[in-house]
Amino acid sequence: MSEVNKGTFWVVSEPFYPEMTSSGYYLTKIAEGLAGQVKVKVICGQPNYLAQGVTGPSHEIHNGVEIFRVWGSRLDRRILLFRMVNMVSFGISAMCSALWRFRRGDRVLVVTTPPLTPFVVAAAALFKGSAFFLLIHDLYPDLAIASGKAKENSWLVRMSRIANRWLYKHASKIVVVGRDMKDLLISRSEGLDTRIEMIPNWAELDIVEPQPKETNELINRLRLDGKFVVLYAGNMGYPNDVESILDAALKLKDRESLHFLFIGDGVKRRWIEKRIARSALDNVTILPPAPRSDQIVFLNACDIGIVTLVKGMRGVSMPSRTYNLLAAGKPILAICEPRSELEALVTENKVGFVVPPGSSDALVAMIEAILNSPEQLESMGTRARAVAIEEYSPDEAIKKYRNALL
Repeated sequence: MSEVNKGTFWVVSEPFYPEMTSSGYYLTKIAEGLAGQVKVKVICGQPNYLAQGVTGPSHEIHNGVEIFRVWGSRLDRRILLFRMVNMVSFGISAMCSALWRFRRGDRVLVVTTPPLTPFVVAAAALFKGSAFFLLIHDLYPDLAIASGKAKENSWLVRMSRIANRWLYKHASKIVVVGRDMKDLLISRSEGLDTRIEMIPNWAELDIVEPQPKETNELINRLRLDGKFVVLYAGNMGYPNDVESILDAALKLKDRESLHFLFIGDGVKRRWIEKRIARSALDNVTILPPAPRSDQIVFLNACDIGIVTLVKGMRGVSMPSRTYNLLAAGKPILAICEPRSELEALVTENKVGFVVPPGSSDALVAMIEAILNSPEQLESMGTRARAVAIEEYSPDEAIKKYRNALL
């Protein structure tokens, strides 16, 4: 396909191929999806998430995308101070690279994670006469407030809100991943004439599909045959209400047919491990993160998948793990607030259940109701797979990005 636009289209994201965390995966696929219609180049960092320890070349071309990897510290990101050092070092390197490489007439897509990156990239783009587009996966400082790491009336939050207004004002377009996020951004950018478009993330239909739980290799390895398995797979971070799940596991400890399976990593993982040991929760198993290529195995190793957000996360984030649970044909047990994108997806499509965050009693009651009426899960799973195909396919998402950005 011939290029239809002059100039270079830049993507700036700390995680990028071969880093296949959520942001790394989606930004890689967006870049590759735009290549062929426009010259696409990327400024990114070295892997420091799932692919930590891997070092990529400072310059390479992969799937039609030219990649420039800049230096940044690669300290243990589970430690907040180290994470801040990583963010600042990558931000400085990315800004220097952008000032050197951006040209007038170029366009730039930058993601909001880590939160310093969009500001330094926007400043470089404006200085060089390039247009920039903002992709919001997580909304800051709201995520820090919901996670209990910042206070609404603090000077840092107030300054962040002012800085965000500057960012929204100068962005050519803002892409958000949920309807609740779009509503929140409209109110936050009032008077700025900001263009906002909602493009949800997608399901990896090429590698995830429903498979029988009875023959699942993970179920067999963990000897969970005949158990009703509740799966939590993904980041175990501050925005995720894993506390309610552990409380529910303790209250349901006598349900011998029930088992909770955690797969992933994050700042709350050590707390989960300590809670399992302290409470002697033999109905909970926790495993390290698995590569994306193994999703077809671990997503099919359950009867229902849990997706969680803490209170205050409405409009702030939409967990991408939701879409691959749909692709695997799994009903979803969502712990989230009313009127959130997650709640709307589950209820509108009738693919699962919703309980409020911070209420283990409500979660216990819901799990017991599901165990007492498991026949409804099959039809929910069938609908989940159909919704993934019809509404959350990669091809449809990339088409929307082309229309929005090119």
